[in-house]
Parts: sequence; C-alpha cells; structure tokens
Amino acid sequence: MPYQILAINPGSTTTKIAVYKDETVLFETTLFHSHEELTSCADLTASLSFRRAAIESELAAHQISVDSLDAVIGRGGLLRPIAGGTYTINERMLSDLKSCKYGEHACNLGAMLADEIAQTTGIPSFIADSVVTDELCDLARLSGHPEISRVSIFHALNQKAEARRFCASRGLNYEDVNLIVAHIGGGVTVGAHEKGRVIDVNDGLGGDGPFSAQRCGGLPANSVIKLCARENLPAVDLIRKLNTHGGLLGYLGTDDGKEVSRRAENGDEKARLVYEGMAYQTAKEIGACAAVLGGDVQAIILTGGFAYDNMFTSWIAKRTSFIAEIVILPGENEQKALVEAAIRVLSGKEQVKEY
Repeated sequence: MPYQILAINPGSTTTKIAVYKDETVLFETTLFHSHEELTSCADLTASLSFRRAAIESELAAHQISVDSLDAVIGRGGLLRPIAGGTYTINERMLSDLKSCKYGEHACNLGAMLADEIAQTTGIPSFIADSVVTDELCDLARLSGHPEISRVSIFHALNQKAEARRFCASRGLNYEDVNLIVAHIGGGVTVGAHEKGRVIDVNDGLGGDGPFSAQRCGGLPANSVIKLCARENLPAVDLIRKLNTHGGLLGYLGTDDGKEVSRRAENGDEKARLVYEGMAYQTAKEIGACAAVLGGDVQAIILTGGFAYDNMFTSWIAKRTSFIAEIVILPGENEQKALVEAAIRVLSGKEQVKEY
C-alpha cells in the first residue's frame, strides 16, 4: 500500500515542505517568510498561523488535499534528551515546545504545524530523530569537570538517514554495524554509530569539535576565558560571536564554501590553509570516533553541503581512509529522511515511540 506523506521542516525565515508517495517525491519546495511577517509576531508560536496558511496554500496549488495524506511528520525541536527514532506528537511534547522549556528555535514549530494539519482529518503526526537525540554512552558524558557534562546535540536526522541509506545499499542492517558519519555543513558533527545508536558525537552547536563555516568549534578554554575578560563581553554575546563569527567567516571574511574552494584552487594560500584546516579537524574527529568504536568501523560516511566539494573530501579521505571505506553522500535530504521515518512506522518496520 503506498503512503502519501507531508514533511514539514521550519527554519528561522523559511518553511521547507515536501509531499512524497512512498519514496517518490510529488513536490518539494521552500516557502520564504517576509521580514514583515516574522516581525509582526510576538513570539515564535505566533508565526504558526501564517506558516500553516502558507503550507495549505502550497498544497492546494499542487492539487493535494489533506484528506489524501496518510500522515504528517515535522522536524523535531528542542525537547528533553530522547533516544533516536520516530515519535508520535502528543500533548506533553507540544507543551514543552510551546513553552520553549528546553530552548527556543524555529525547529520547535515542526511538531506544532504537523499536529495542527494532521488533526483536521485525524491522521497520525510524528517527529523523527530530533536534534536533541541522546544515545551517548556514560563515558562520553564526562567532560573533565563535575559541573559540566557533555551533551548530545547534532544533525541526528541526516546522520541516521544517511547511515540507513548506506546500509540499505549494501544489504546491511543499521542495527548490526558500526559506522562513523560526518555531517559537514553550517556546523560539523561527527558521530560514532554503534549498532544503530550514536554513542558519542561532538556538540556542534555548543562549541565542541571542528570549526565550520561560521562556528569556532572547540577552543582552548583558558584562551576563551581571557578573550571574554579582554573584551568584557556578557556570556550571551561571547557565545553569539563564537557561533556566528568564527570558522571560515572569521578567518576569511566569507562563509561560502564554494568561494573559499575557488580561492584555494586559484592560489590563495591562506584560503587553502584555512579550508584544509577545517578538513584536518574533521578528520581528527573521525579518528576519535574510530577509537571510540575500537577500530571496528564498516564505513565512514561524509554528508552535508561541504561533501559536494571533491577537494575538501579528498583531504579528509587522505587522513582517514586507513580506518574504513570512505562513502560520500552529499547534501542533507531532511525532507526525504522525515518521510522515510514515517513510512517505517506506518508499514510496521519500526515501533513508534511516546514522548
């Protein structure tokens, strides 16, 4: 039986949507929201109405009625730490998202929008592999100081989807093999996937791991403290600076990977050094994950936007191919990943979870 699924992926200024019939895309688009629309809202939840209207208008333009859908699935938001998998949207989840109990981000709207649209016809609504997916082993939680614990915030949706996609292409079960998946995009997260669970991963949002397009990644703690004292910055401003003005942007004045790659290829030695440095740090993180998995690694998967760049991925492969086969699956494919999660539940291949 074919399933028709609507996937909703909200961002700060956009809402990405897609409708699939099984794994065949019927349409996929990005809805852009004007500055006037966004600033007219008192808070994030207030943008629900115009985002929902935009989604329903787009469905109508493609002659797809909500009645024809079998399920709606949204991007998972900032919830309490939960294991990976597909979750039914319930009141407890919606309450935590609406109150921003665990943080405020546009991704919180994914479950709200999916629930509102699904309720009009009584079909199920889900989220899958939220950014707060937490499957860390106890050893991975130790930071070195008892007042600080390492946390799991990463590109769980894309990492797990690409891991499953690789396994399906090789006739393997994701739950039976060990993989390392590096998502290299606006942020970089590298996960050690042990038989279907991500037992260790760097917190790409919280200042851990490789630097990326705008983020500094892991920095020497003493130097950060001295920087804070020297510039007399409140913590929130320092965090913003490190997350939005570091990485490629901080070194080179641009966060455009294609531009940096062009500069490097055209003889700009500083651009080449910094760009290769980002690959170098990613390779180091992959090596750390290999140690976590005791060297038992089926494959290393490189995904995200930077995985399109052959020069960049070749630098990583040169330093890590001794560990395992390098598999390049570029892009994010988040809408498809959401649809696949919903289909696994509807078809009985995966047990839905309760929040």
